[in-house]
Amino acid sequence: MKPESNVQRSEELEKKVKFYEIILNNIHNGVMITDQAGKVIFFSKTYSNFLGLSPEEVLGKHCTETIENTRMHIVGQTRVPEINYSQRIKGMDMVVQRIPIEMEDGTLFVFGQVMFKDVRDVHTLAKQLNLLETKLELYEKELTSLRSSKYTFDNIAGDSRIIQEIKNQAQKAAATNAPVLLIGESGTGKELFAHAIHYASARRIHPFIRINCSAIPRELMEAELFGYEPGAFTGAGNKGKPGKFELAQGGSIFLDEIGELPLDVQPKLLRVLEEKELERLGGTRLTKLDFRLIAASNRDLLQLVEQGKFRKDLYYRLNVIPLYIPPVRERKDDVVTIAKHLIEKFYREQATRLVELSPEVIDIFQKYPWPGNVRELSNVLERILYTIDGNSIAPRHLPAFLRQTGEERQGRLETQLKSLNISREKDAIIHCLRLAKNNKIEAARLLGIHRTGLYRKMKKLEIPLNPDV
Repeated sequence: MKPESNVQRSEELEKKVKFYEIILNNIHNGVMITDQAGKVIFFSKTYSNFLGLSPEEVLGKHCTETIENTRMHIVGQTRVPEINYSQRIKGMDMVVQRIPIEMEDGTLFVFGQVMFKDVRDVHTLAKQLNLLETKLELYEKELTSLRSSKYTFDNIAGDSRIIQEIKNQAQKAAATNAPVLLIGESGTGKELFAHAIHYASARRIHPFIRINCSAIPRELMEAELFGYEPGAFTGAGNKGKPGKFELAQGGSIFLDEIGELPLDVQPKLLRVLEEKELERLGGTRLTKLDFRLIAASNRDLLQLVEQGKFRKDLYYRLNVIPLYIPPVRERKDDVVTIAKHLIEKFYREQATRLVELSPEVIDIFQKYPWPGNVRELSNVLERILYTIDGNSIAPRHLPAFLRQTGEERQGRLETQLKSLNISREKDAIIHCLRLAKNNKIEAARLLGIHRTGLYRKMKKLEIPLNPDV
């Protein structure tokens, strides 16, 4: 039984040697193995074909006898590997590596390999790699540009004291990482402030991710915000997808119309805000997050809390730095400034006419309440600029509802003023009291009403004389 065992071992050893020889002979790069002194003990067919020699002519000879400029014997002596060295062979600069390999019994061999046909191949690859790196850098810059904020505080038009105060508060908020809650009617420029806050912060080089909570179907809201793993739900596919919070890593995320956020999603949002980590839909792994939240709403969130439509704990988590963006009717002095800013903007971006406002139009603009705020003013001007002839906007260029007689316009104003949302008026008064540090005279001045009128409104709206502002 013992002789048979030795025969089997010998056969197995021969098979292994044959197997390794086949592998080494079929490697695209040339292979040579020497002992410590530099004597060749293996020479691959690929290498021999390249040099025009048979393996039999090389085996047993010293490496320097057949390979020009070789250093295999030197590596055998120094035991220091030489990786990706240049070696001139047959008039070409080859890229080679020489690796000392020590066996368990202390015997040392040197493994050598010609990595490329010519060093020029490496140069070609280096150029290709450099080109790819340049393209990647360009794509990263473009992606950053697409995700970055578009506007700064310079894009927020207005010279009135109230808008300057709000811009000042927003700039202070930008220096922090605290959540900001932008409150105001539709069209007042809440998103503009969100962009500006991000741009003024240390996060401006990172993404600015925007999401409108009212524009996403209820059943997809959680997946959009927090992402999902492959197969998490029907239609999820087999790739998965990162959510908006992951995309905002290092930057800011702007949740517009947050009052429309489904009640069942709010607890998970609260957890993400507090823990700064999330778990994708259908996932089991927590992802650490670094972001700054900016939220906006044109609805009274506190009223929604009282109605059970918005979580109280989430409201207080969002309402760390509240900023009330007043409607246009509360800052009539800014109407002309905003209009001129929009005219210049359309001129730059859409090549419309650069026109002036006639005194009559200025008067009309300042008297009209602009229920649609800056968005409505922008719409009116854009329509006019596409059709106007001449360099001045006159009353005849205005839409019919703005060309009404003074009496009709006055009646319209009174009707619209009576229909103002009481809660928004209350928010405006409280905001001005906050700005004035509870100084009633200053608050009345900011609101553009008499002090007695302010007291009357506070009584009517049940605002305490010394509210916690």
